[in-house]
Amino acid sequence: MSESIVVLSGSPRKGGNTDRLAAAFIAGAESAGKSVTLYRVADMDISGCMGCNHCRSANGVCIQKDDMPPVLDALKKADALVLASPIYYFSVTAQLKLAIDRTFALNSVGTPIKKTAFLITCGDSSEKAAQGAVTTYNAIRSYYKWEDAGIIIATGLHKPGEIDDRAESQRARALGRAI
Repeated sequence: MSESIVVLSGSPRKGGNTDRLAAAFIAGAESAGKSVTLYRVADMDISGCMGCNHCRSANGVCIQKDDMPPVLDALKKADALVLASPIYYFSVTAQLKLAIDRTFALNSVGTPIKKTAFLITCGDSSEKAAQGAVTTYNAIRSYYKWEDAGIIIATGLHKPGEIDDRAESQRARALGRAI
């Protein structure tokens, strides 16, 4: 049985640099025989967590009727989780943050996830612009006791496709093979 990886991509720009970086990761993972499921959460109807705790008494099933249930079901079976996002005002996109917050539903049932990784793109020329997102990522993975498989930060990206020939794409492929 191959390893199962879930990728949550928060970029609202289809075909942009975040999508391309995630695609490089996925190509590497699939070349190593791993099963990958990509969710472009920016294209999905995902509401914010209401903090109602219904999921705690319903075996991890959220009361909200939106596009999140298949994501939660996939996470309940995944060996690894990869987050991919451009940096918007020093953090992940709001679309990805909604999905992350909704993983609260899994607290009562747990997941088999052991490893996680973070793929980041940003227009700023400094990795410092991504530090808020990295801090949040590290807090989340620490909370869930997930091992960090790697963080890739690609800076100075403004136009779709600029990531294609960069070292970060090669590193994403390698990370996909290794995770």
